[in-house]
Amino acid sequence: MRIGELSRRTGASPRALRYYEEQGLLSPTRLPSGYREYGERDVMTVRRIQVLISAGLGTSVIAEIVPCVEDDTVVLAGKCPELLEGIAQERGRITAAIDDLTAARDILDSLVGRPLWKGLRSV
Repeated sequence: MRIGELSRRTGASPRALRYYEEQGLLSPTRLPSGYREYGERDVMTVRRIQVLISAGLGTSVIAEIVPCVEDDTVVLAGKCPELLEGIAQERGRITAAIDDLTAARDILDSLVGRPLWKGLRSV
C-alpha cells in the first residue's frame, strides 16, 4: 500500500509517516518510481508507535522498542529485557505527573468552592 492508504488506515499524517521513516521506525520498500510501499505489518507498527508516543516516549526510545515486538498482541516481549527498567522508570515518571496534576486539580477545586471529587472528571 502507498503512504496515503497507510495514513487513512492509521490516522497518521503522511508527514508523520515520513518522519517515522527518517527516525528508523518504519522501513518501507521503494518502488522503481520512488514511491514508498508499505505492508500490512506496517499498519500495526504505526499504531504501536502512536501508542508509545502518546505514552510520552520519544522516537529514539521507540526505535529501541519496535524491534523487540514479536507479534501483534505484545508491545514489548521478553526479547529485550534491557529495556524493561527504562520503561518502568518512564511509567513511574508518568504516574508521578498524574499524581501532581490530580493534587493541583484538587487544590483548584477547593479554591473555587467545589467539593473534592476523587476519580471523577470535573469540567
